[in-house]
Amino acid sequence: MGFPDRIERVVELKQPREKVWAALTTAEGLGTWFGNQATIDLRPGGAAKMSWDSGDTASMRVERVEEPSVFAFTWHIYGLPEDDPRRTYVEFTLEPLGGGTRLTVVETGFAQLPDDAHHKAFDGNTHGWKSELDELVAYLDAA
Repeated sequence: MGFPDRIERVVELKQPREKVWAALTTAEGLGTWFGNQATIDLRPGGAAKMSWDSGDTASMRVERVEEPSVFAFTWHIYGLPEDDPRRTYVEFTLEPLGGGTRLTVVETGFAQLPDDAHHKAFDGNTHGWKSELDELVAYLDAA
């Protein structure tokens, strides 16, 4: 039996795409709702990094930039050793919705993992995206 490979979340936001795009693709935005600090080189092949006050970090490679509709990156899989080369692919799609935005987040690549690693990574990121997207909504609503 195969493992689930895809986490998908859809959020309807009151803000226009340009504002949501900035929250997803700037160091200021990412460093406020997703991490505590961030850097980003917004071009395919560019590097992005987030860090938290806890000392945790996440390094990403920018894969797609189609302003203001699609932003994607790959990153390390939660629970694997830092030197493990496997990554998951995360894609944000922004669609106009009245005066707001429908944001779809899809993360794929979990099927490449064995049982124990899959369970930890898939479950961790499933819960993580719910929490992070709640923080995105709060960030956008406060701005």
